[in-house]
Amino acid sequence: MASMVYDEYGRPFIVLKDQQSKNRVKGVEATKSNILAARSISKLLRTSLGPKGMDKLMVSPDGDVTITNDGATIMTQMEIHHQVAKLMVELSSSQDDEIGDGTTGVVVLAGALLEQAEVLLNKGVHPVRIASGFETAAEVAIKHLEVIADRVEFSRDNLEPLLTTAKTTLSSKILQSHRDEMAQVAVQAVMNVADLDRNDVNFDMIRMEGKTGGSLKDTALVNGLVLDKEFSHPQMPTEITDAKICILTCPLEPPKPKTKHKLQITSVEAYEELYAQEQDYFRAMIQKIKDSGANLVICQWGFDDEANHLLLQQGLPAVRWVGGVEIEHIAIATGARIVARVEELSEDKLGTVGKVKQISLGTNSSRQQDRILVLEDCKNQKAVTVLVRGGNKMIVDEAKRSLHDAMCVVRNLVIDNRVVYGGGSAEVSCSLAVKKFADTVSGVDQYAIRAFGDALDDIPMALAENAGLSPIEEVAAIKSRQVKENNPRVGLGLNHIDLDAKLDLNGKRFDHSTDMKTLGVFETLIGKQQQLQLAAQVVKMILKIDDVISQGNYQ
Repeated sequence: MASMVYDEYGRPFIVLKDQQSKNRVKGVEATKSNILAARSISKLLRTSLGPKGMDKLMVSPDGDVTITNDGATIMTQMEIHHQVAKLMVELSSSQDDEIGDGTTGVVVLAGALLEQAEVLLNKGVHPVRIASGFETAAEVAIKHLEVIADRVEFSRDNLEPLLTTAKTTLSSKILQSHRDEMAQVAVQAVMNVADLDRNDVNFDMIRMEGKTGGSLKDTALVNGLVLDKEFSHPQMPTEITDAKICILTCPLEPPKPKTKHKLQITSVEAYEELYAQEQDYFRAMIQKIKDSGANLVICQWGFDDEANHLLLQQGLPAVRWVGGVEIEHIAIATGARIVARVEELSEDKLGTVGKVKQISLGTNSSRQQDRILVLEDCKNQKAVTVLVRGGNKMIVDEAKRSLHDAMCVVRNLVIDNRVVYGGGSAEVSCSLAVKKFADTVSGVDQYAIRAFGDALDDIPMALAENAGLSPIEEVAAIKSRQVKENNPRVGLGLNHIDLDAKLDLNGKRFDHSTDMKTLGVFETLIGKQQQLQLAAQVVKMILKIDDVISQGNYQ
């Protein structure tokens, strides 16, 4: 946009108004614009919800391909520029950080709430009243979840409830065909590091290591640590018993001056003298390691062939280029101290491991990438590693994400052993409770509270849609049975469709409503409560934005 002005001599000047200009949207228009952006993200994840949900294929700018139906992974790998849409990404990440599961459901619920909010905005209800009603309804739903929750008892001798919960989580993942074995791995990993007296799980003691090759059923739990490394020299022993480990974060090489230097060697004698000095430095360094009593060196940095050869001569097996996170895990598991300088090394800073062995995977043992190091019988017996195998990198990565979700759910059950039942039963029960409460509220807030109840119905509807069923019929059948039988456990039985479907007078199916307790489909109470709380908070935040100012053309 431009305008023409004239000075006192009549000379024309064109004034351009595109500097420091802003694109501004205000009022209900701004709220509706934000709702549209957030709902577009929610619609994307809606088809990935539940055991029959579809996967998404994402290609990064580098060409890396990821196939997953995990909500948090999809959200973090998408390139999103809209600021309000980014709130949905943060919502999914918050659910993942806090609970570890339910990342898709929380985004779908937030999208359903925003859809209901838009209907109320069109009717002229103020955004603040809508947000207030949603907040009240969320509190009612969270309290109702506590009422309908069941407490499951388990112990180290009776892990069946934990296995059932892990299987429920894995039923919507790539590991579904191996979910019995994978649930066992997830539960055993958590129980190895769990303190049942304090209801606490130290997740830092569980490592996940993926290795391409083999099949998913080759995934195993190792009592100890697994490193995707090998000994630095092929002639070093591949098995060490009663290993004393020293962990170094300094490179095994002569120190380099920090100032610029230039050294001219003009004779053979000068070169041999320099070489001898370097050899003496290496020998002194390796002798200090030997004197400390160590018989295995783990180094964060690399070392050249000269140092490698001397380590082999002195009978000191070594592993190089071990990452910082791996080094911390090794230190925790073995009781070793991380040493920054060889001069500081002493016997009390060494870690102990019962056995260290190098294992070759597959048939081609000459390939470096097919070897791993296993540290067994560590000083800290609670350290465990889940070694995930799979046909290709995508399957291994997705299996790691799925197992992580399962372990998070088992951890949540150890912390709080109350559960609610799946298949949309908890959402429908909460919806009925919220709408009943809405009848006791006078004023405009009643509309917002009832809208919250309608939004909760969207979860079982999405589950039915993704399974290829009629959503309205299925949700109506679930509601009808819950009210008639006064049973909040009735939900959508997708895993046992052939067994539990009802028949009408003509012998045809008309719904798949089932008592989810008999199917053993349940999820943790704290995970479901967190979903409702986070979704309500984000929707409130979006509804309270009434002015969007962004760089662009002035309008």
